[in-house]
Amino acid sequence: MLKLKKIAITGGISCGKSEFCRYLEEFGAYYVSADSIVHQILSPNTSLGRQVIDLLGAEVIDGGRIDRKKVAEKVFSTEGLLEKLEKITHPEVFKEIEHQYEKASAEGKTSLFAAEIPLLFEAGGEKAFDATIAVVAPLEKCLERYSQLPGKANDFAERMRRQLPPEEKAERADIVIENSGTKDELKEKAREVYNFLTQQ
Repeated sequence: MLKLKKIAITGGISCGKSEFCRYLEEFGAYYVSADSIVHQILSPNTSLGRQVIDLLGAEVIDGGRIDRKKVAEKVFSTEGLLEKLEKITHPEVFKEIEHQYEKASAEGKTSLFAAEIPLLFEAGGEKAFDATIAVVAPLEKCLERYSQLPGKANDFAERMRRQLPPEEKAERADIVIENSGTKDELKEKAREVYNFLTQQ
């Protein structure tokens, strides 16, 4: 059986990486998202959830669930808390990504595994992948997209400050996707990348 190629997709905030990943999935890739994984494993009943509550306090619980908005407000307003939170969440997320990779490999239905990981380089997780892709877009375009998302606070600059600059992510990635055009253009780039990676 052919080895399932494992790639990671990263990029700045609202650069279009999720959309790019959805196109890869449409073409046949097995797709997982670090953000979705956090949603799944971050509950008051899990080991990770209990660690987060110990770190941030019971006030982050709302209606029996951990409220991610309250978590964000707390970690972005208190120096050093975000780093502590990431130290406990990143290993769990990468562990689940590896579990999903093994599952996809056993199923043998595709030759490409794509993981969307916004903080890939920040977490030092790139070594676990065969190739890395950075999706980049002009800052003003990212800000415009972010401001249109429902329920988003005006914290774009603060969130960007907490990440590596997009140009550094691009420099460290194996493949760079420029997303300053239309959705159709992004889809075509995803098709080219998919074909390139699955034909090697």
